Amino acid sequence: MLFNSFAFLIFFPIVCVLYYALPTLRLRNLFLLAASYYFYMNWEPTYALLLLTSTVITYAAARITDQQIVNRKSVNPKFVNRKFVNRKSILVSALVLNLLILFFFKYFNFAAENVVTVMSWLGIRMHVPELKVLLPVGISFYIFQALGYLIDVYRGDTKAEKDFFTYALFVSFFPQLVAGPIERSTHLLPQFRERHAFDSSKAISGLNLMLWGFFLKLVLADRCAVYVDTIYNNMAHHNGASILLASCLYCFQVYGDFAGYSYIAIGSARVMGFSLMDNFRHPYFYSTSVQDFWKRNHISLTTWFMDYLYYPMVGSSTRMSWWCFSIFFTFFVSGFWHGAAWTYVVSFSIFGIYLVICMLKDKSQRRFEKRHGLKKKTWWLIANRIVTYFLVMYALTFFRATSIADGWTATVQMFTNLFNVPFLEGVTHLVYAAFALLVVFVVEYCSENKKFPSMVEGPLGSQGRLRSSAEQECSMATVRWYTVSSIALLTAIITLGVFTGGQFIYFQF
Repeated sequence: MLFNSFAFLIFFPIVCVLYYALPTLRLRNLFLLAASYYFYMNWEPTYALLLLTSTVITYAAARITDQQIVNRKSVNPKFVNRKFVNRKSILVSALVLNLLILFFFKYFNFAAENVVTVMSWLGIRMHVPELKVLLPVGISFYIFQALGYLIDVYRGDTKAEKDFFTYALFVSFFPQLVAGPIERSTHLLPQFRERHAFDSSKAISGLNLMLWGFFLKLVLADRCAVYVDTIYNNMAHHNGASILLASCLYCFQVYGDFAGYSYIAIGSARVMGFSLMDNFRHPYFYSTSVQDFWKRNHISLTTWFMDYLYYPMVGSSTRMSWWCFSIFFTFFVSGFWHGAAWTYVVSFSIFGIYLVICMLKDKSQRRFEKRHGLKKKTWWLIANRIVTYFLVMYALTFFRATSIADGWTATVQMFTNLFNVPFLEGVTHLVYAAFALLVVFVVEYCSENKKFPSMVEGPLGSQGRLRSSAEQECSMATVRWYTVSSIALLTAIITLGVFTGGQFIYFQF
């Protein structure tokens, strides 16, 4: 079931009404669990078994690990190491089992194809049968969320959830099941132990966030997609100017598509009283470096890899060379997470190289600023934002390309055949996309500079918390603007939206 479908527009209100109508917390959680599995089974019912399998494995492993922690405190010291080995074995076994599920469905054909290619280079002919299975929607997201919980229990950051159904709801909660945000157990799991009363402020704020998400998806992303797909699907027939324009628009397409999903997820959860983490903080208009970009873009995945891969790799090392290798390796692995294609790996390897350069540059820049006491000027920040955007745009060129060869062709064309008139057929889509970008810029400017409450947050902040009295006063003073803006967004969605755009880009990951 897609968020941008009429089925969801019927499903979601029914779920909300029944959720608040149920009298006890237990019944509410069981109902949400059933609704979440129904939501997921709309794609392929049998793949709900994979979701259940991952849930059972991580639930059992966490319970055993948590019990081992309790027993370890009272056991004879000479058995401590044995207990520690048992805990680590359980963790590794659960990790391997989940990653094997992920590998089998997502990477088997990719690995087999590359093994056959390498063997052919060595003069060895072999054949590996292709596995004809449909990639389960959102498998990377819910497996990573479950593994994050298990690692948190192993580290002692959280207690293992004793109630299986509550934990199963944490893994399968339908707003963020398919494409995140990848929630942490310390944030979302405790919320399922609370009975949420209906809050009109949260409901209004949540609905407005959903409205903003639909605008980003239907008006911005899907309008950009019309031009981007035209160019990238026939790259050999277009010049550098067309490819450059398509690459620039693709940045906003993938942002509008994925941020749109995230806002709908956060908003729908908020209507039911739940708070999900922010996943985007205006990455394209306000990032002053590639490091800053990844602090603002796909935050839940970036912080997941940093907490569970990068920081454990770095450990207590003080060697800059090891830090640089660790950050590059983290983004290299992140490329594989995004999909079974070398284009994703190349794209994120480019980001890894950017970040290594940033780390080395920041070290020398801090020394220079400490010595000379220089402050960053406004023009310097703007210049950094422009440079950052084009660096990101180039890396995402490979992300969008259908092959590495196409990515290289795009690179050559953009740098050697640029000064031509770009392909402008279907200019209406470009005009609508430009209008949507202008709206996004205005909204993000209001939110970033906090001149007055952002029209996509309403009386609540981005995390669903009530504003201060001064902010509330400002919010009440602009309530008419807020209402008019919401109506304007709805009108833009109805009149300018593309309702045949299909699923969200990150569903394939």
